[in-house]
Amino acid sequence: MPTGRPPAALAVNRAAPRPGTAHSGRMAWQSPIVVHPPAPDGGRLVSVRGRDVGVAHGDRDLRELLRRAGIGEADMALDDPHLVEWRGGPHAWTDA
Repeated sequence: MPTGRPPAALAVNRAAPRPGTAHSGRMAWQSPIVVHPPAPDGGRLVSVRGRDVGVAHGDRDLRELLRRAGIGEADMALDDPHLVEWRGGPHAWTDA
């Protein structure tokens, strides 16, 4: 007997999107690398595929964290917005 609801396998997840994200009914795109806003000491937390991998104080630190996370040198286009999301400011480092 039909209940008017889709079978569990076809149910749509109607959970509210995270704050600050747009919800179009499709999965939101997120860059695989996120460089978070600078801390007071100038360091920026770095996440790769949703996992924190360390704090960078410059491009050299960032490249080392990415290398340790398994991202090859050829894939390190730090200014590519499809690869790296710079939060709290552009690709820039502050002096502590």
